Amino acid sequence: MITDSAGNPRAMNVLLTGGRAPVALELSRLLRSAGHLVFAAESAEYHLCRVSSAVEGSFRVPPPRHNPEAYIERLAGLVEELRIDVLIPLCEEIFYISSGLERFRGCRVLSAPRETLARLHHKGEFIAWVCELGFIVPKTLQLSSLAEWRSHKEEAERIGEAWVYKPAFSRFASKVILPGNTASGPEGMAGPRSLPAPGGISSAAPWVAQQYIKGEAICTYSVVHQGAVAAHAAYMSVYRNGRAGASVYFEHLEHPGVFGWVQRFARATGFSGQIGFDFIEAADGTLYPIECNPRATSGIHLFAPEDGLVQALLSPGQLMQSGSVRTPRSGKKSMLALPMLACGLRPGPGGLRKWSKAFRGAEDVIFRKNDRQPFREQLRVVYYAYRLARRKRITVTEALTEDIEWNGE
Repeated sequence: MITDSAGNPRAMNVLLTGGRAPVALELSRLLRSAGHLVFAAESAEYHLCRVSSAVEGSFRVPPPRHNPEAYIERLAGLVEELRIDVLIPLCEEIFYISSGLERFRGCRVLSAPRETLARLHHKGEFIAWVCELGFIVPKTLQLSSLAEWRSHKEEAERIGEAWVYKPAFSRFASKVILPGNTASGPEGMAGPRSLPAPGGISSAAPWVAQQYIKGEAICTYSVVHQGAVAAHAAYMSVYRNGRAGASVYFEHLEHPGVFGWVQRFARATGFSGQIGFDFIEAADGTLYPIECNPRATSGIHLFAPEDGLVQALLSPGQLMQSGSVRTPRSGKKSMLALPMLACGLRPGPGGLRKWSKAFRGAEDVIFRKNDRQPFREQLRVVYYAYRLARRKRITVTEALTEDIEWNGE
């Protein structure tokens, strides 16, 4: 904890990166409500934090993926210029920041070492690591060529198994190949013959084949300090962007099994930072870890100011002394309103009535009466992502992170 000359806690200067993300906007508001000064550093010209009243100042920085050295240099300059106490990376720019931690002198950075982050981010290496630690895991294989994928596909077809294929480095379930919806495979899933071939697979850009586990999808967000959990939230993926995309509706799930799993992992690894896991809970209650996001995740949206997430992020040592863990207690339900509206076109299990109840009972992550500008800004963000997507012939989702993502370089 940072104190003044009299030993009393003082307001901190906090620098956030990844200001384009809704979680950055959420955290900005939480930090501001706790009395801290919030600054944002972003490579995107337009982003949510740029226009938020919760942010003291926003600064344009070089794109970390395309110019990592200039990015680190500019961030280090901002840390010194603004007298930043804590730097909190929120998206995949954390991989670039973690490579230059020694450059941020006098500032606490919420990031694990680059080697740890890389091992967690790689979907195959993560599963191998947790298997070494004694956790139950789905069968997972790394594929380094199209020939390997074809061979695996044919064998899976022969024995009647359903598998999921995805790049070892990816986000938002982009490019994931799921079993189909016909009844030609196990559990009503299509056999591998129906799957399209992955593009760009190579030893430099490997893919992962993972056993398809039928069950409920559960996501988490935790703040961990030296192997101890300081804050934790879990939620189910009920409404998503597409069949396997990111969640757009967030309601806290009390799940002792998931919490215990995260605690066990934290203790075994000594991890420090923000971290999220995706699980499938099978019908028999077995938890299968699917992948890890060693950064902020949408679980931040479940925390209200009174839930204490800010304390867990800025003063974790104090919480560790008391042995308390901050969790969402306010009953807050959140959503990304625009994509949630799109989910109403295909509401899934429970139908339109369940979707309507969820929509009416949740608070939009972006809109606030006392901070209206980010709601309009999100339209501009999507528009410029659309233009970039057309120019580079990628998806809009990929365009939203094109300049900050890290794929094992």
